Amino acid sequence: MPRPRVHDLDALLDVAERLVATSGAITVRELATAAEVPNGTIYHAFGSLNALLARVWLRAATEFLDLQTALVDSAASPVDAVVAAADTPAEFASLRPDGARMLLRVRGDRLFGPDLPDELAEALHALDKRLVALLVRLARLVWDRGDGLAVEVITTCVVDLPTAFFRRDITDPLVRERLAAAVRAVLTVPPREKDRP
Repeated sequence: MPRPRVHDLDALLDVAERLVATSGAITVRELATAAEVPNGTIYHAFGSLNALLARVWLRAATEFLDLQTALVDSAASPVDAVVAAADTPAEFASLRPDGARMLLRVRGDRLFGPDLPDELAEALHALDKRLVALLVRLARLVWDRGDGLAVEVITTCVVDLPTAFFRRDITDPLVRERLAAAVRAVLTVPPREKDRP
């Protein structure tokens, strides 16, 4: 019979998320010290630090995408849906400040590296596919097009602009207003026609 688990793994993931949000990277020793667990607990529960960090990233990114989808679903118009998708980092930060900072500050692949168990690699790939599907959905809502040029403009609004605007202060209402105005301005210029370079 296996020994019962004495450490809360979600609490361990919370500590890892906070450390990554603060410093951008962590070691097993730093995590074990901050979580007040033996190093072996991390390896026993997750197999490796990379696998643990992938789980931290996957948990936050999944919750972020769930929230983003819900905000898009509740928007009053297609343009409002894109603005809501762009504003999701600020909304997410009000719920999960460490998770939001981590997602904005650290690229996932740089955090946990390429060598992951297949199950985690597949889960991360599935999450990427969900994001792409949301971007295509928004492009179709706004322009009735789901091609690469239309999705590129939506990506500018939903990924690039929020990353730039929220880099300094994700909670500033004025920054959020400016982001919404920038997104609306970008959407006034439709994507190029498909057959043009």
